[in-house]
Amino acid sequence: MLIAVGFLYWRRIKNKKQTILDISEVQEEGLMKLGNLRNFTFRELQVATDNFSSNNILGAGGFGNVYKGKLRDGTMVAVKRLKDVIGTAGESQFRTELEMISLAVHRNLLHLMGYCAAPVQRLLVYPYMSNGSVASRLRDWNTRKKIAIGAARGLLYLHEQCDPKLIHRDVKAANILLDDYCEAVVGDFGLAKLIPMPWNSLDQDRRE
Repeated sequence: MLIAVGFLYWRRIKNKKQTILDISEVQEEGLMKLGNLRNFTFRELQVATDNFSSNNILGAGGFGNVYKGKLRDGTMVAVKRLKDVIGTAGESQFRTELEMISLAVHRNLLHLMGYCAAPVQRLLVYPYMSNGSVASRLRDWNTRKKIAIGAARGLLYLHEQCDPKLIHRDVKAANILLDDYCEAVVGDFGLAKLIPMPWNSLDQDRRE
C-alpha cells in the first residue's frame, strides 16, 4: 500500500515538472483553429523577439508590452504579450481582440496574423508597422491629413459598414499605427464591443 501511494506521489510530481517544462508548447484546444490565423508556439515568438528583449519593445501599456520580432522566414512582426493572463483582465482582452478583429477586415484596420495561447501566456501577432504610431511620429500637414482621413475611414467601416457593426472604444494616438507609406491603420481591439441592433430593426427583421 505504501509503495503504491509513493509511486502515485512520484508520478504526480513528475507530471507536474513535465507540465512546467513543456508549458510553452501547449495550446488551448478551444483556440486551435481560428480562420486563417496562425497558431504560434511560445518558443517561436520567444526566438523572434530575442527572448522578449527590452531593446525590442515598441510600446507599453496597461495590457502589457509590444515587441518587435522577426520570424524564421524573415517576416517582421509586432508581438503583443498580454499580462495578467491568470486573472480575468488579460484573458478577456485576448479573447475580445481575437473575436472582434476576425469580424472586421479593412485596409485601415490592423489585421491579426496569429496568436499564442499557452497555459500562462497570451500573445497576439501583428504585422510590423515601420513608422510606429501617430503618438510617436507626426510630420508635415499633408501627412497629418492623410493619417486623419485613413483613421476616419477605418472607424467609419467599423461603425457603419462592418457586419456586425463594432465600436472601438479606445481611439487614441498610440492605437493609430502607420505603415511604410504612413497609411493610418487602427489597431488594439481589446476594448471593442458590438453595437446593439436597434429594436425597430429587430421588429422589421421579424416582419420580413
